[in-house]
Amino acid sequence: MEEILTMPACDVVSLLRQNKVSPMELIDMAAARIQEVDGQINAVPTLCIERAKTKAKEMKAGQRSDSPPNYLHGLPILVKDLTEVEGVKTTFGSPIFKDNVPSYSNYLVETLEKNGAIVIGKTNTPEFGAGGNTFNEVFGPTLNPWNTAMTAGGSSGGSAAALAAGEIWLATGNDLAGSLRTPAGFCSVVGFRPSPGRIASGPSPVIFNPLGIEGPMGRCVKDVALMMDAQVGYHPGDPLSLPKPSYSFLEVAQQYRKPSKIAYSVDLGGITPVEKDVAVIFKQSVETLAGDIDVEAACPDLKNVNFVFHTLRAVMLAQRFGPLLKSHRELFKPELIWNIEKGMNLSMDEIGEAEQMRAQIYQSVVKFFETYDLLICPTSATLPFDVSTRYLEELEGKVFDNYIDWLTIVYAITTTACPCISIPCGFSSAGLPVGLQIVGPPRRDDIVIGAAAGFEKIFNLNRLTPIDPRH
Repeated sequence: MEEILTMPACDVVSLLRQNKVSPMELIDMAAARIQEVDGQINAVPTLCIERAKTKAKEMKAGQRSDSPPNYLHGLPILVKDLTEVEGVKTTFGSPIFKDNVPSYSNYLVETLEKNGAIVIGKTNTPEFGAGGNTFNEVFGPTLNPWNTAMTAGGSSGGSAAALAAGEIWLATGNDLAGSLRTPAGFCSVVGFRPSPGRIASGPSPVIFNPLGIEGPMGRCVKDVALMMDAQVGYHPGDPLSLPKPSYSFLEVAQQYRKPSKIAYSVDLGGITPVEKDVAVIFKQSVETLAGDIDVEAACPDLKNVNFVFHTLRAVMLAQRFGPLLKSHRELFKPELIWNIEKGMNLSMDEIGEAEQMRAQIYQSVVKFFETYDLLICPTSATLPFDVSTRYLEELEGKVFDNYIDWLTIVYAITTTACPCISIPCGFSSAGLPVGLQIVGPPRRDDIVIGAAAGFEKIFNLNRLTPIDPRH
């Protein structure tokens, strides 16, 4: 069991394809591992093992030997608790929905199950996914397997921690202000924020908003590419969803092409402070890559990104949660109340200005990628911090006046609409993980995946997971 639990998802799917292991056996293995270690990290508060076994039996009856390459053949996965799974408790991390059992699955789950994934449980998330530290009033905090006194990041902290602790091979996440990337960086796993529309999701009351997207998480780039192949494609219920690309992400990851020229910036042009230990490890990573690739210090113009992101995020939250706040105010955490009310109080002039500035940022990025193949920067401006700290209020002398500005280095990339991945790039002297963001040109998810697979070989850190939780 231990050998299979530590295998890459790609290798496990190969065993499934050859009938050397069964979905039922994998469900039992994952469930046993969760029972063994989850009490130490609280990553998977909800299991649906019987539903999973029912799905496995149905799959066995109808499985074909000529399944398409993106078919997962009954691989168990975990789904973030922001994403509905039919018949499985889905709380969104909120006391309002602590007993909610949806009668439908999100389009993302429909697609994954159609392509041979089996959902065995839900991973923890902060309330409605808001914040970079995974805790809520329903299930409590998720702890970092590398040091269980520390946060696993958020909002996909449950997924990242479960992967790092060997509870599962693949997990879903979603990303607005770095919710995929920050936990991946904090837990030394891989999280990919693809281009908006690449993965269909919904139904949603903010269906035309491109800021929040779905993405895969795994322990290595090839596994994330495998999951991308099983997730992508058009869905009529999602008006922003794109057709399935002509290429396979897994094939791209297996055929690394060295970039001609990449840009790097430790602080994205000075828009955020960065912890000294993170800056040192990032510089070492750049020097490592410079031995094989042409690298240059450069960054697109992102000076207005804080106003743009705060404005558009607040508008989205007001649209999504404004009515719920009016009826259940006492059950919302204060950070969300502030953020929703900020959106309610914005003027049309402010919203219009933010949209115009975002267009300017996008054009700056398009121009930037005429010179550079990629942009790299740290995934997080800080190392994982004490899980009891709701959010960072200060960093390197900079005092933040809200709960998300310590995440500027990730939400700045969100604002550009560029695909971006976080991969492990090092550890602090205290053994805490540091991640590297790799940003590609708009819609060039393939370039990002390909480069990430190559850089992963250079850094050679993915072999360090999974781990038993460390105290």
